[in-house]
Amino acid sequence: MANEYGSRVLRKDMNGPDVVELQIRLAGFRGTLPDGDFGSGTELQVQKFQQDVMGMAQPTRVVDRATFEAIDAFAQKYPIDFEALRCPCGHCSGFGNGRFRDTYVPGGEGREQFNHYEYPGIHRLLLWAVRAVFHDLPEHRFSFSSGYRCSIDNQQRGRTTTNHRGKAVDLDIALQPGESKRDDAEKCNAVRGRIVELSNAQVGWAARNRKSLEPPDIAPTWVHYDVRQYDRIYLADDFFCRDLAGLNRLTPITC
Repeated sequence: MANEYGSRVLRKDMNGPDVVELQIRLAGFRGTLPDGDFGSGTELQVQKFQQDVMGMAQPTRVVDRATFEAIDAFAQKYPIDFEALRCPCGHCSGFGNGRFRDTYVPGGEGREQFNHYEYPGIHRLLLWAVRAVFHDLPEHRFSFSSGYRCSIDNQQRGRTTTNHRGKAVDLDIALQPGESKRDDAEKCNAVRGRIVELSNAQVGWAARNRKSLEPPDIAPTWVHYDVRQYDRIYLADDFFCRDLAGLNRLTPITC
């Protein structure tokens, strides 16, 4: 494939599918749109990764072989537990059944928060951003408290929300002995603040094409992270995955 990820050194003003893949993998380091254009936002992503993960005092902002290999090593260091992300309904594939494409809650046509579609997995950009949370906040022990929730699971539990049909995950923070719900809420609030600072996320859903966190009045003792504000082009089926191989998409580094 032309411009396969890892086949050429990447730098500012380049474009192509390998740049899209780079933007996905560095989604938690400030983050930008996975549009395939290596602009100033992508350059900042690379700079932050080279500083924060590779420990470079003078980042090159160029994605050479060493940077590609460091991104692969980052993925190996922070695996994602897909069993914890599977839908608990007991009837679907674990990641929905692909139903309800282009079907919306009445009155919410065209708005992603009302989209009934069961996306084919969890959005890759979101899970790579979660890896950055694990890296940036090693003082906390995180687990997934909620991942995929298909339409059947919603019926079983009397829910109507659709974010968890591939566009959202909930993170739980382990408490230390003697800590209370109040401590839990304070930790979650602090973590949200750090994600906003480090990953260019927003609390709430005011801006388009930004990663979003539920505010504390909705998610007091967990951290809800989603991509529902992204335009439809960035929610195409190919952006979703069901397992670690689909998330990592490891390819030979040949540049």
